[in-house]
Amino acid sequence: MTVPSETWNALTRGCAEIISEKELRAKLEEGRPLRIKLGVDPTAADLHLGHYVALRKLKTFQDLGHHIDFLIGDFTARIGDPSGRSETRPELSAEQVKTYALTYQEQVFRVLDKEKTHVHYNSEWFNAMGTLGLVQLAGHATVAQMLKRADFKKRLEVEGGDISMLEFMYPIMQGYDSYALNSDLELGGTDQKFNLLMGREIQRDYQKDLQVVMMMPLLEGLDGVKKMSKSYGNYVAFNDSANDQFGKLMSIPDTLMSKYAELLTELDLNALMALHPREAKALLAKTIVTQFHGAEAAALAESEFTRVFSKKEIPVQIVEFQTSRGMHRLSDLLAAASLAPSKKEAQRLLAQGSVQVDGQRRADRDTVDLQAPVLIQVGKRRFVRVVPT
Repeated sequence: MTVPSETWNALTRGCAEIISEKELRAKLEEGRPLRIKLGVDPTAADLHLGHYVALRKLKTFQDLGHHIDFLIGDFTARIGDPSGRSETRPELSAEQVKTYALTYQEQVFRVLDKEKTHVHYNSEWFNAMGTLGLVQLAGHATVAQMLKRADFKKRLEVEGGDISMLEFMYPIMQGYDSYALNSDLELGGTDQKFNLLMGREIQRDYQKDLQVVMMMPLLEGLDGVKKMSKSYGNYVAFNDSANDQFGKLMSIPDTLMSKYAELLTELDLNALMALHPREAKALLAKTIVTQFHGAEAAALAESEFTRVFSKKEIPVQIVEFQTSRGMHRLSDLLAAASLAPSKKEAQRLLAQGSVQVDGQRRADRDTVDLQAPVLIQVGKRRFVRVVPT
C-alpha cells in the first residue's frame, strides 16, 4: 500500500528530521493505525504556540485515523528534562505537578479530539516499578552515552556546571515510556533528539519494534531569538485573549512569518509571502487566532488592533485591577496586575522606558500615589486600569 503524496506531504510538512523516513513509510504502508506518542511534562500552567507545533502534527495523524497517546509526564516532571539546560531544573512539588497536569488536559483538547485521544500518566508504570525496577532500568544506558549529549558536555566542559544523577535518568525514563506505550512513532522538538533516540534503544533492549522519531523545529518567540518559553516572556499562550494573541503575533519579526505560517497554519507560503509584510502578518495573526477563538473573535481582534495601533486610540475594553489606596511602587503594581511576569521584569520594562501612567512615561523606582483610577500602559498593546479600593 503506497502512501499517497498528499498524505505524506501533510505528515511531513515543517519536519526538521525523521529517523527514518524509510521506516515511517514502511509503517504507514502496513495500513494499520499507528501508535503516535507525544510526551509533555507539566512544569508550568500554560501551553503556548511552541507546544502547538507538535500538537498540530499530532492532530494531522489523528485526522488520518491513527492512535494518539498523549503522555503527561507527572513522574518525570519531578526530575525535569535537562535538554538544552545550562543548569539543573528546580524540583517541583507533587501538588504543582498535579495542578499543571489538569490545566494541560483542558488546554490540549482545544487542538486534539478528546474522544479519540488516549491520555496517560507515566506515574502509572514508574510508581509500580519501585526502586529495584528503576535501578535495573538504569542499567540500559552508560555514563559514556550520556556524556555524548551536547548540552551535558557543554555544561561540564564550558560552563563548569554540575549534572545530577537524576538528569542522567531522565532520557532513560522517557525511553521507557515509549516501550510502555508500544509506540510506533514519537514526536518531539529538535532539542529532544537524544531523549527520542533513547526510546529506540530501550525498545531494542526489550525486543520491541523500534519507534520512528519525528522532530519538529523549535519555534522562536516574539523576540525572534530565543525559543518560545514562558520563562523568557516571549510566548503566545493558548489561554491568551484573542486581542492579546493578535497583538503579540503582529509584533513578531518579519523574518519569522514564513516559519510561523508553516508550523502553525495551513496557509500557502508562497501566496502569503507575496503579500505586503503588513498584510501578510495580519493574515497570519488572524489565521492563528481563529484556530483558538473562532473567526468572529479574530476579526474583532484585528479591528481593535487597527483602532488602537494604527489610529493611536485607547482600547474599548480595558482590564481593571483593584488594589489598596495609597502609595505603590510602580514595579510592584506591574507585577501584581500581570503586566509583567515578575518584579525583575517590571523593573527592566521601566528602565527601558516601556511604561506609561496616564500617558506619561515613567522610570524605574517610580511610585504612584493611588487615590483615583490610573491607566497603565506597557509597550504598545498592554493596558490595565488600576482602581483603588
